[in-house]
Order: sequence, then C-alpha cells, then structure tokens
Amino acid sequence: MAKLTIKDLKKIKEKVKKDTALREGGATVKIIVHMGTCGIAAGARAVMDTLLEEMAETDRQDIRVVTSGCMGMCSSEPNVTVELQGKEPIVYQHMDANRMRQVFKRHILVGEVQTDFALARV
Repeated sequence: MAKLTIKDLKKIKEKVKKDTALREGGATVKIIVHMGTCGIAAGARAVMDTLLEEMAETDRQDIRVVTSGCMGMCSSEPNVTVELQGKEPIVYQHMDANRMRQVFKRHILVGEVQTDFALARV
C-alpha cells in the first residue's frame, strides 16, 4: 500500500467532515429514495446513483440523502420524496436517471416543483 501524503489526509478529512455534517443536522433539504424491493426492482439504484453524481457536482452542504423501504405504492416505483425546509414534501413517481437530474436541478436547487411527475404533496 502506498504511503499517504498530507494532501491525501486533508482530502479524507474534508470528505469525512462533509459526510458527517449531513448526518448531524443543519440540512435544509432532505431527499428520500424509497428502496424497498419493489423500488430496487423498478430502478431505484440507478436513481440513487444519479442523485449522488449530481450532488458530487455541487458544493451544497445542506442536502441530506437517506433511503427508506417501500412506501406501499409499488405501482409508482421508483419513488423519491423531496423535503425542502418550510415547504410541503413532494413525492415523485416513476423516477429514472433523467427525471432525477431534472428534480435535482430544478426542484432541489431552484425550488420549482416538477408537477409532470409529482405523485403527491405529503
């Protein structure tokens, strides 16, 4: 194994700091990717991968991503719930990579609910 440099250690420190900040609070956005067996079978893993890619391209420290099990609406999977602080949560249905990018860029970053594939306001 190669020796770690000071630069490597600083990168690791920043990554850990960023990851724990999302867990400890201070988040103004919570994104729930519903990953029950029906969601996974319908493509929730690809949706999660796309979401993580989009998040890696931003420097937002206030977004928290969590997973949950099935929400009981198997026919509309994959589902993603977006909760912006001070706003009603929105459940998006039939998500795929392109829809997740659109929701991230427009709803999460700008605040525009994507009504074309919003299932419900919770």
